Amino acid sequence: MIITVSREFGSGGRELGKRLSEALHIPCYDNEIIAMISDEQGLDPDYVARVSESGLRAEYPLTIGRRFSIPYKVMEQSIMVAVTQQKVVEKLAQQGDCVIVGRCADTVLAHLHPLRIFVYADRPSKLKRCQERAAEQEKFTVAEMERRMRQIDKNRAKKHELTASIPWGAKEGYDLCINTSGREIKALVPALAEYIKSWFSSEYNAME
Repeated sequence: MIITVSREFGSGGRELGKRLSEALHIPCYDNEIIAMISDEQGLDPDYVARVSESGLRAEYPLTIGRRFSIPYKVMEQSIMVAVTQQKVVEKLAQQGDCVIVGRCADTVLAHLHPLRIFVYADRPSKLKRCQERAAEQEKFTVAEMERRMRQIDKNRAKKHELTASIPWGAKEGYDLCINTSGREIKALVPALAEYIKSWFSSEYNAME
């Protein structure tokens, strides 16, 4: 039972993945993957998190497409992060049942036939969730938060393009799309957990 959770920023996908793992009694891997990459490559966890989420463009936005070149070491480290992330995701999936949030796991693990979930929501719901969960030191205006939401989703879509032929968020690329607009994540989990059990049961029966 391998479940991957792709999500729009602010949709509650991370919480959904965590709660699903608890309901199904299986591990959930999210920021744990960042820690594993950091340990293996000897890089700062914050740096790994930025590269993993945003890629090179976010780290050096003024160098790409202009006359300045990206420092070789920076390029090398970014490639190492991407390669190590794929290896870590595959290793975790091979260990047994789990939920993996983000990290392009839906495409990286395609050969293992995971249940691929995509979580989305309308703009007001995402904005509300982001505002409620923002750290105290984060003083984003509504406009700033909306720009951040759009940029993060844009980065996720671009990273997804590197490993998939179907666009990020397109329903054809997932087994289940969940709209969390105006919904409490906790309330969605029991029925969703039962659906997942049934889905995998049907899959296993079909393979026999």
